[in-house]
Amino acid sequence: LEGRKIAKDKYGVDSNILICGMRHMSPEDNLKMFTKAREYLGYGVCGVDLAGDESGFPLNRFRDLFAYGKKYELPITIHAGECGDIEEVKTALDYGARRIGHGIATAKSEDLMKECVRRRIGFEVCPISNMQTKAVDNLGDYPLKEFFNRNMLVTINTDNRTVSNTSLIKEYEFIHKNFGISEEEIIRAIRNGVEVSFCDDNIKHRILKMLG
Repeated sequence: LEGRKIAKDKYGVDSNILICGMRHMSPEDNLKMFTKAREYLGYGVCGVDLAGDESGFPLNRFRDLFAYGKKYELPITIHAGECGDIEEVKTALDYGARRIGHGIATAKSEDLMKECVRRRIGFEVCPISNMQTKAVDNLGDYPLKEFFNRNMLVTINTDNRTVSNTSLIKEYEFIHKNFGISEEEIIRAIRNGVEVSFCDDNIKHRILKMLG
């Protein structure tokens, strides 16, 4: 929180903190993190997340955790559908997720994609990381263009900058080269990111105005 204040005061950078639980941790330990997130919600913390090994630690272990999150109105994002399990995406939505990390498996269901558009669910796709982790077998199977064509709220992300040796600039270059994503679609993804962010509306309006 101190670093966040320095970024704002010295460089004019607005930021918020998302408290990220891990699937391999016990529900009790994750609940401690969510409780702390609730304590600081609105004071630098903007919401909660859950990440980690989907196949080894399915979401149904964390029903009570997200019941707590919904009860105390914590904005929720959940990493789901990276490993091909569409049920994880459906469960994440049931648990109140407003954003889905990765969400590649969503492309397996026409109805689920339509539902995500209707509910304006954000998708935090991470192309370079997804290719490295074999979330899909080859570039041709990656549903990024399909997500764009269906007007899903796609955002472009790095997942982890150091492990994947990436940056947002590299990600944009990658999707332009390999998937034919246009400059206009990249700007659209940035606008989507503003829309699905958990920041205050006044900050959203200021950034959207900058984008034109």
